[in-house]
Amino acid sequence: MASKLRGVVGTKVPPNSKTLEEARNRTFVFFKKACRSLPTVMNIYYLHDVVTISQLRSTISAEIRKNSHVTNPKVIDMLLFKGMEELTNIVDHAKQRHHIIGQYVVGRKGLVEDLGTKDQGVSDFLKRFYETNYF
Repeated sequence: MASKLRGVVGTKVPPNSKTLEEARNRTFVFFKKACRSLPTVMNIYYLHDVVTISQLRSTISAEIRKNSHVTNPKVIDMLLFKGMEELTNIVDHAKQRHHIIGQYVVGRKGLVEDLGTKDQGVSDFLKRFYETNYF
């Protein structure tokens, strides 16, 4: 199993990017490494019944696109370092299955998104009770 992970684990941190184009290329290289390690991650954490590889790939892509507004190469290098550290921790099995499911399958929003106020469908009695009994 160690031979499969040779490309991810033990990867040295390259020197800082000099230009934005170089940082952009390093981002693509990181994305490719992360996508190539997904089958191994699926096997390590037994995620086949919860999510597909394409869904995890789109989650990784969304995490990278979340920082697409960053234009400073040093900041991009720092984000890539943090991403590589996260990937290494996942591949090294430093996280448990529920951490992976909570962070990358379910997402930060949780299972159900809050679409409205919590008081919808609550009786008048409960509304008055909540209003008067909150300190």
